Amino acid sequence: MELQKRQDQGLPQRKGQKRKLEEEIKDEQPGISPSPVDCSDARRAILAEVAVQVNILDSAFSWQEADRAAAKRATHVLADLAKNDEVVNVIVEGGAVPALVKHLQAPPSTEVDGNLRPFEHEVEKGSAFALGLLAVKPEHQQLIVDHGALPHLVDLLKRHTEGTTRAVTSVVRRSADAITNLAHENSNIKTRVRREGGIPPLVELLEFADTKVQRAAAGALRTLAFKNDENKNQVIPIVQIVECSALPTLILMLRSEDAAIHYEAVGVIGNLVHSSPNIKKEVLAAGALQPVIGLLSSCCSESQREAALLLGQFAATDSDCKVHIVQRGAVGPLIEMLQSSDVQLREMSAFALGRVAQDPHNQAGIAHNGGLVPLLKLLDSKNGSLQHNAAFALYGLADNEDNVSDFIRVGGIQKLQDGEFIVQVLKHLLYLMRVAEKAVQRRVALALAHLCAPDDQRVIFIDNGGLELLLGLLGSANMKQQLDGAIALYKLANKAMTLSPVDAAPPSPTPQVAFDIYLVVVVIGAIFMVYLGEKYVNNATLSDVTFLVEGRRFYAHRICLLASSDAFRAMFDGGYRLIRQFKMMPFYFPDQVTYFYLKQEKDARDIEIPNIRWEVFELMMRFIYTGSVNVALDVAQDLLRAADQYLLEALKRLCEYTIAQDISLDNVASMYELSESFHAISLRHTCILFILEHFDKLSAKPRHSYLIQRIIPDIRNYFGKALTKPDPHNLRL
Repeated sequence: MELQKRQDQGLPQRKGQKRKLEEEIKDEQPGISPSPVDCSDARRAILAEVAVQVNILDSAFSWQEADRAAAKRATHVLADLAKNDEVVNVIVEGGAVPALVKHLQAPPSTEVDGNLRPFEHEVEKGSAFALGLLAVKPEHQQLIVDHGALPHLVDLLKRHTEGTTRAVTSVVRRSADAITNLAHENSNIKTRVRREGGIPPLVELLEFADTKVQRAAAGALRTLAFKNDENKNQVIPIVQIVECSALPTLILMLRSEDAAIHYEAVGVIGNLVHSSPNIKKEVLAAGALQPVIGLLSSCCSESQREAALLLGQFAATDSDCKVHIVQRGAVGPLIEMLQSSDVQLREMSAFALGRVAQDPHNQAGIAHNGGLVPLLKLLDSKNGSLQHNAAFALYGLADNEDNVSDFIRVGGIQKLQDGEFIVQVLKHLLYLMRVAEKAVQRRVALALAHLCAPDDQRVIFIDNGGLELLLGLLGSANMKQQLDGAIALYKLANKAMTLSPVDAAPPSPTPQVAFDIYLVVVVIGAIFMVYLGEKYVNNATLSDVTFLVEGRRFYAHRICLLASSDAFRAMFDGGYRLIRQFKMMPFYFPDQVTYFYLKQEKDARDIEIPNIRWEVFELMMRFIYTGSVNVALDVAQDLLRAADQYLLEALKRLCEYTIAQDISLDNVASMYELSESFHAISLRHTCILFILEHFDKLSAKPRHSYLIQRIIPDIRNYFGKALTKPDPHNLRL
């Protein structure tokens, strides 16, 4: 990752250097406006112009003022032409390189010349500038060096000892720029620069009075210090930069108010650090850490980017440095940079945070300072490197148990589900939920209950035991844990089904249709549900059975009753009278129902119905005959009892729905008992969810703890079924 970052910076750095050279020469010397070589005539014209200037340079190598003036103009013309990339090859083809290299040195002195030195340094400056522009194209670098440019450029660097005049400043700066372009990504030339003695004067120039010279020298050192695959084993130039005591000056430059200065300085230090772990230690020992952190708040985005990259390099292999970076205030600025509009700035800050986040001491601090949300947003980036750095940082933060709840609270799991990182992060959370301390396990389960996706619920809460953790909280003696567990379970239930607790009445089993009796159909012994219609309710017409309810006769039709439930079929088909007996006990369970039969003739017409009020029996029969009935609250419980006794499940559902509308804080316990007595599953589930939803208010009620302990097995059964169904979104209470 680090190597890739350094390589990627090569081209922008080269283009920036060329642009800088062009802008500066424009200020100093207006010249020929570059034009593209778009035809053979233009090419011939440029070749002719180059030949003229080369001829001037070849013939004007003396201290005579006319020659010096002509040579100066010729170097400027060639430099202006070289600003156009399409013309560079033509210039080289025209033989300009040896002519320009020749003028990097001063002409020999004669007795006639005396002490006169017209345009001293000016011609050399023009030649260095033109050669620097030609060296922007890598294919020309070696040609320029082979013609002997490097020794002369190094000699020009040493002219800084002659003073700080404008001419000296310019020639030194142009020479440093030329070396920068010649050595760019060329390990052989970097070695040649060292052999020619170029590094010591460049280090000395870091302290030159002119800031442009400082910047140019730092730019050259930055290029020489860059190590890539080609020169990864050639660290001698890099070591020499450190041995020449460049570090103290470079670190001072980091504090410069000139953005161009601290940008180049941090670039040099970054390349030095990248080259060797030992040099990294020397850089830190020299006091670079704090000023680098200071650059995170610079107004120069390029310096911010370099500083973030450098901090990531500091932190990559040094655990102590990871901690120091956080302690000295880097986290806040790095998090701000995550939200920058500059893609490279976001990437470098994510890179730095990712390396810092690998230390357990830093993980909670990064999350506490708001690093989670911007890192999650970076996962949406189409930039693969940016996305990778963000995910690496998030993985580090998720490794800390103190961050788990916050990580999921801000949507970390959902965010990662759309990317390639969900498996890694979710597996880690599930691992924590299985093997960590109980407190950590419960925190993970709580967080996942609130924010995991519905598709993950079975894996988390059934397969990995998350449900038992939540039930453990609910059954805890600690009221805060009970409340946390109840809230999480209620959230989980809402995800498991589309309907909120009994929010719609169950539909009638079939449309209400009146049939004549002779239309009842029997197919292979199975009687289909038949509704005779309202007009036959308690109608003596064609009645073949009479019920005695509270001493009153109720006329009915066996064929309709046979089709309604197993209870009536047992009553008539087997020739028995069915009586249901409830045991005298506080609660009723289905397996404790006793059915016993008193044999009587199949054609008995009067059947006594005990323990059911006339009003309730009439409503039950009306439902059997029509398929629907309006269940009023005042009779709902009695009708539920009758429906349960005669195994009328659809009527039970209607009664449960009506009763559920009346659930309150005061009666939920008794409603739950009612649901148990008559095996009213829907009502029981509604009571459970009501208790979970209003847990904080119910906790003040008497016998609250007893009620909670009592419902835990039903909660377990409820979620066990809800979370293992193929499509939990189709569940209803």
